[in-house]
Amino acid sequence: MSHFKAVLQALLVTLLWSTSWVIIKIGLKDIPALPFAGLRYTLAFLCLIPLATSTERWQQIKNLTRRDWGHLAILGFLFYTLTQGAQFLALDYLPAVTLSLLLNFSAIVVALLGMIFLAEVPRRIQWVGMMIFLAGVLFYFYPVLLPMSEVRGLLVGLLGVLANSGAALLGRHVNRAGHISGFTVTLVSMGIGAILLLVLGFVVDGLPHLSLLHWFMIGWLALINTAFAFTLWNHTLRTLSAAESSIINNTMLIQIAVLAWIFLGETISFQESLAMLIAAGGILLTSWAGGKSS
Repeated sequence: MSHFKAVLQALLVTLLWSTSWVIIKIGLKDIPALPFAGLRYTLAFLCLIPLATSTERWQQIKNLTRRDWGHLAILGFLFYTLTQGAQFLALDYLPAVTLSLLLNFSAIVVALLGMIFLAEVPRRIQWVGMMIFLAGVLFYFYPVLLPMSEVRGLLVGLLGVLANSGAALLGRHVNRAGHISGFTVTLVSMGIGAILLLVLGFVVDGLPHLSLLHWFMIGWLALINTAFAFTLWNHTLRTLSAAESSIINNTMLIQIAVLAWIFLGETISFQESLAMLIAAGGILLTSWAGGKSS
């Protein structure tokens, strides 16, 4: 695959992921957050199962050790049950742009925790990037005058940040071992985490009443924005470097802001726009430098 084609495909994936925020915000008007999230990722898991029927992939799943299953179960719980559940819940309280900015904290937390758990010491330029990002976030929220509902959303969002950071560290540890393919990691962890999330959603909110439009939204999120997008993204990683993928992925902050303005009517002040650009520059330095050294 040519490099230019890989870049275009990666940009398509980020655009699909960005539209997810708009679809979720619209769906949350009628669908409880946890069942919504659980249905999305359980359906996505079911869509991926046919791809696991090849002899090689099925044999790898059968050869997973008890330790492997334990790691993948924890990864699924962190990345799907907690991270995605918290994201859907937080979107019930927060504007999409605000939560998008908040979730970028994951790169900072991962860089810091990586020193402890992975012996990966951030480079000097990464420290600079972290400081720039934090300055952008503080500028975005200044002055801090938030309604109680948004405070609750921020707390739930922070839980998602911590869970996502833990998932990133564990995922890096699993992938560094090299004996489990990326597809197997995604399939098994998604299956475990999504089913837990679905059960949790039904216990907390019950079985939601869904119209055909609701099922279409959930199906699109599951099939196109999750199963297809994750598969295509992993395909682009064969061509793009970690730094290039990181840069492309970070364009989502701007994409989500534009889509939320067009489709959700979320206005963005000049201060917030400038703060997002500052934060995006900081996260770019942090993740790009980290990818470059990997």
